[in-house]
Amino acid sequence: MRARDRVWLFDLDDTLHHASGGIFAELEAAMNAYMVRHLSVTDAEARELRRRYWRRYGATLLGLVRHHGVLGSHFLDETHALPRLESLLRASRPDIAWLRRLPGRKILLTNAPQRYANRVLAALDLHQEFDTVIAVEQMRVFGHWRPKPDARMFRHVCARLGVQPSHCTLVEDSPLNLKSARSLGMSTVWMRGWTPLSIRHRPGYVDRRVSHLRQLR
Repeated sequence: MRARDRVWLFDLDDTLHHASGGIFAELEAAMNAYMVRHLSVTDAEARELRRRYWRRYGATLLGLVRHHGVLGSHFLDETHALPRLESLLRASRPDIAWLRRLPGRKILLTNAPQRYANRVLAALDLHQEFDTVIAVEQMRVFGHWRPKPDARMFRHVCARLGVQPSHCTLVEDSPLNLKSARSLGMSTVWMRGWTPLSIRHRPGYVDRRVSHLRQLR
C-alpha cells in the first residue's frame, strides 16, 4: 500500500499529549465529584465505582449510563469542562512536527467528548492535520454507546470512512483498544511514551511499540 493511502486512527490522551501528567488527575476529580453529586455516594464509593466500571466496560460513562440512568451528554459536559485544560497540556514538539509530515489520511478517534478534543487540538495547533474527529458522541451504534474498545464501533468507523480495516493503523496507548482493533485486521501501534510500562513484553496483537510519534513510518 502506498503511504498516502494509509488511514491512521490516532487516540488523543496519552498518545498526542501527556494527559497522565496532570489532565487525567483533573478529570478523575471531576468524575468523582459528579458521582458524589448525582448518585449520592461518598468520594470513596465513587472511586470504587469508577474503577469497577473501567475494568468491566473500558469507560466510566458506560457504567453510569447502564446502571444509574445517567444521561451521557450531561456527564461528559460537566466532567470535561476543565477550565485549566490548556495550561496543563504537555506534548512533544518534535512529535507534533513529525505528525504534520506523516503521509496518509489522519483521523482522531477518541473516547473523549468533541468539545474537549477540539480544545486540545486547537491548543496543539493540530486541527488542520486531521481529516475527521470522531469523538465519543459519535460512537453510538443503533442508539447504544459503543466507545473503544467495542469492535462494533471500529467496524462502524471503517464503514463511515469507506475503508477496509486492513488499510487502517490504530495508534493508541491502551492495549485493550489495540487488541480489539487487531481482531478486525487493523495494524496496531502501541504508544508507550507517556505512561508507565505495565506490560513488559509486546503482546501478539501489537505490531509495533513506540515511545515517540516520530518513530512512526
